[in-house]
Amino acid sequence: MLRVSLREISAALKEGRVSPTELCQRCLSFIKATKFLNAYITIAEETALKQAEESEERYRRGQILGDLDGIPVAVKDNFCTAGIETTCASNMLKGYIPPYSATVVQKLLDQGAVLLGKTNLDEFAMGSGSTDGIFGPVRNPWSYSRQYREKSVQNSHTANEDSNWLVTGGSSGGSAAAVSSFTCFAALGSDTGGSTRNPAAHCGVVGLKPTYGLISRHGLIPLVNSMDVPGILTRCVDDAAIVLGVLAGHDSKDSTTVQDPFKPFELNSFIDASKLCIGIPKEYHAPGLSSETLALWSKAADLFENAGAKVMEVSLPHTRYSIICYHVLCTAEVASNMARFDGLEYGHRSSMDKSTEVMYAATRREGFNDVVRGRILSGNYFLLKQNYETYFVKAQKVRRLIANDFVNVFRSGIDVLLTPTTLSDTVPYVEFIKEDNRTRSAQDDIFTQAANMAGLPAITVPTALSEKGLPIGLQFIGRAFQEQQLLTVAKWFEKQVKFPMIQLQGMMDHGHTICHHQKSAFFS
Repeated sequence: MLRVSLREISAALKEGRVSPTELCQRCLSFIKATKFLNAYITIAEETALKQAEESEERYRRGQILGDLDGIPVAVKDNFCTAGIETTCASNMLKGYIPPYSATVVQKLLDQGAVLLGKTNLDEFAMGSGSTDGIFGPVRNPWSYSRQYREKSVQNSHTANEDSNWLVTGGSSGGSAAAVSSFTCFAALGSDTGGSTRNPAAHCGVVGLKPTYGLISRHGLIPLVNSMDVPGILTRCVDDAAIVLGVLAGHDSKDSTTVQDPFKPFELNSFIDASKLCIGIPKEYHAPGLSSETLALWSKAADLFENAGAKVMEVSLPHTRYSIICYHVLCTAEVASNMARFDGLEYGHRSSMDKSTEVMYAATRREGFNDVVRGRILSGNYFLLKQNYETYFVKAQKVRRLIANDFVNVFRSGIDVLLTPTTLSDTVPYVEFIKEDNRTRSAQDDIFTQAANMAGLPAITVPTALSEKGLPIGLQFIGRAFQEQQLLTVAKWFEKQVKFPMIQLQGMMDHGHTICHHQKSAFFS
């Protein structure tokens, strides 16, 4: 059963109901069967099977490394992985094999996790659809779900047409699709302005962005250093807490990680809702918010209120400036970070070598797509001497005001903020590409990027299906370093809403028959 939770499959491994090798083989077979989703860029089959065999030997000796021992996981392809190609879905890094692994990847491996492969994304994580990488767009597994197809038939849509498939959101769309389609039990994404939470909401999975500084960024190829956070995608809140417990903590290779030791925690199944104070930011009633999402947001607030929680409308007055502020700061840091890709040290190098300047310019023109080049140009414009004070410095001041808004709200007694994650459910690819990357990103990051600018933890929880049979998620934003409280509230909410599991029979009709290995009683 690939549909069970990480906690359940871990118990099955410990009880001997399934072996790590068998589990790994099943996941690899399912990855091949769902190849049309384009969720993975690299499948590390040989490495994964070797890791599974080593895990099996540890189970045999009774010397397992932890709850993740033998658990198949996937990693977004902007995290360095020793000996495994890391491309950022860009020609600039195609063929690049890092000599080391990112700290978060190494922590997973040290706990015995089995790395199945690297997942697809927007080039250098710049996008909100997972449509702009060199390996092609990622398809949302819900495109082939029974829930969506039945609704599409009722609404006279041609759900079987290949052009009608849905985007995953982004930029961690490959990781979200991998978890949603049951090819792995957890995946790493990155979250700069919502890149973990956005695809999680569209793919019906849990997406956690921890507090900035709680998890090491070492080995995560940077987009925006001051906002990047490794994200966690799982099928339930409990599983996110397990992975967080493995990844969190100080790293001497990342000076932005906090010095305080992190103690892994288990989430309570029951909470006293009467002691909770939930904040509803009035500024999040944004233009373009779908009536369905608004209705679900209101129902969720009622759910807490009916359980005895205090629900209050709050104000984050500088929210209206946040997306513009985010764009200025994001592109400025992008321009700085992308300067390292010059063709001299690693990555793509142009054959045009009349001079260093010619080679440098040609390398960047050939290596980066239009989206990346556009952000570099914007960022360098904002950083020009005559523009620095007007744009970059002013945006930094506004960022401080945005962060202070959250501080003031939490000081007023609010425990957790409840907001939408996205404006609506996902859309077909043919609709998504009608607007350019920048416009789409501005729309799709509207509810998520403020948490990154304030450095706060946030989690999206799948809440209900839309009238089209597609997932809609809601977001909880917590106090800095209060992940336990945030996840406890999210788990309670998850238990109340009982989000339906994706039914993938339709997807199997699209793909190939899964290879059948010898089945254990667990899989039977």
